[in-house]
Amino acid sequence: MTGTHALLHVYDTQLRGESEFASADRVDRDGPVLVGRYREGRGFVVHEAGWRASTGEVARVARRVLTPLLDDPAVTDVEWKTRGHDTVQAALDDALLDLGLVPGEVESVMIGRATDLAGDTPLPEGVRIRRITAESDVRAMSAMADEAFGDPRSERTADALMRRLADECGDPEGMSLWIADADGEIVSCGRLEPVRGTDVAGLWGGATRADRRRGGVYRALTAARARHALTLGRTLLHSDCSADSRPILARSGLTTVTTTTPYVWRR
Repeated sequence: MTGTHALLHVYDTQLRGESEFASADRVDRDGPVLVGRYREGRGFVVHEAGWRASTGEVARVARRVLTPLLDDPAVTDVEWKTRGHDTVQAALDDALLDLGLVPGEVESVMIGRATDLAGDTPLPEGVRIRRITAESDVRAMSAMADEAFGDPRSERTADALMRRLADECGDPEGMSLWIADADGEIVSCGRLEPVRGTDVAGLWGGATRADRRRGGVYRALTAARARHALTLGRTLLHSDCSADSRPILARSGLTTVTTTTPYVWRR
């Protein structure tokens, strides 16, 4: 199952909906729309594939779903994840903009065989790849990722990752965190998220320090995660890719099946 249409079918049927809320504290449904709430004050919204509705109905549903989140002082930010191939996309774009959400970077949704990414990849001298669980490593990884993306340093992501590691302790199919380090400093990172009940694992959180890009570090980190996915019986890998990582994954055989755009609101 490697053709574009077949891979898009995998994405729509196996990777959308409830499987997107693995770490949510609460998930509510409003028809085709799912709303997740998280301890750190985050709200996350998706809609199921195949949602068909008039422009007016899309606007009504969006307002009904988002108003409780935007009015809740405990919620600090909200993301509605949209997909470029959905029938309601144009109407939803307008509805979310009217409610004050702002579109983020358009990313490519890519899927392909894990074996295509799992080969041995040479590492630059002095760089090693390892899986981490220690809190000091997780916090250092999160700080490096903030720096790589040009974001202010925040402990919120590290706090959420530590809670997940604790919740999934002993679960072989739980999230795993991976880093590349050199001379004791983390230079690249990413996580692997096996999707329960499917043949797919997600590649998430990929970030590489600016001075280490285009040197093969990210490719090696991706290969290590792909090999781990195969040990868990996951034969397909999925990633939402930025412009930087898309060429790397495309050269390894992953196929772009659609696009995704986050619409974001922050208090």
